[in-house]
Amino acid sequence: MTDVAELLGSLRVPVVGAPMAGAAGGRLAAAITAAGGLGMVGVGNVATVEQITPELEIACAGGVFGVGLMCWSLPDNPALLDVTLAHAPSVISLSFGDPRPYLDRVHDAGIAVVAQVGTRAEAVDVVDAGVDAVVVRGDEGGGHGRGVVATLPLLQQILDITDKPVLAAGGIATARGLAAVLAAGASGAWVGTPFAASEESLFKDSAKQAVIAADTDQTVYTRAFDVAQRFNWPTIYGGRALANDFTSQWVDRVSELEADVPDELTAAMKEARAQGNTAMAPVYAGESAGLVTQMRTAGEVIESFAGFREHLRAAQRWL
Repeated sequence: MTDVAELLGSLRVPVVGAPMAGAAGGRLAAAITAAGGLGMVGVGNVATVEQITPELEIACAGGVFGVGLMCWSLPDNPALLDVTLAHAPSVISLSFGDPRPYLDRVHDAGIAVVAQVGTRAEAVDVVDAGVDAVVVRGDEGGGHGRGVVATLPLLQQILDITDKPVLAAGGIATARGLAAVLAAGASGAWVGTPFAASEESLFKDSAKQAVIAADTDQTVYTRAFDVAQRFNWPTIYGGRALANDFTSQWVDRVSELEADVPDELTAAMKEARAQGNTAMAPVYAGESAGLVTQMRTAGEVIESFAGFREHLRAAQRWL
């Protein structure tokens, strides 16, 4: 079975591309791996085997890769796990729910399991379940997760309760940020937003440009997008996205929206996503959007992290 600590230690830069559904396809995963990180393919809650198979094939051809699956949605579409296992990734992320029903099958295939957590209690639970590594995602992070604790406080908590590899996620977009979490004890960083705005991302160009234009204080954590689209995400998970016209209207009215989702709103949201209308559609990105100032290739993003060693060396003056 893949040894996660050994895999992370073999990377030129200890950065894992977060498996962002709708952004992290095979091309992005392969480019991250080729540049010296670890690329992941994101599988969304409404994905189909037909949609993800080409992405997995591209990632597989690019070398070592991983896949992110959503536990809460797998009972409705177990074929997503089947096709993932058939492509033999090195790592599978089983997050957003209980990984136990799938752990043995993944481990029997020789594949390591990581799980994203947003609280100490979640970390204890997945460690007890038998995952091989933990992704600590703080509230700053883009996309779905628990909007409860910031990255550094949570990272320190989790490092004290497990000796398994721990990856830090949320707000890490520079070599300085990578050095900070490595100095704290993380085995690497789980990075999303800078890659979401990269050339290889599946994001539409309008969404990439919106990320590049955003500042650190221009995101919101909300369930409104999921409610409007009638996605059955567990209510403990919201998503951090760029603030836009839709959130201005609905971010503080989620309960009202849940009580009665107009058909017209759901249809309009679907159309907005198809057309790349960032005034209405969600552009999932974290607070680190303010650190993303231009479109780069995934290789250039990885290279921008490569200077982390200089920051670690600079910190040695305190020793």
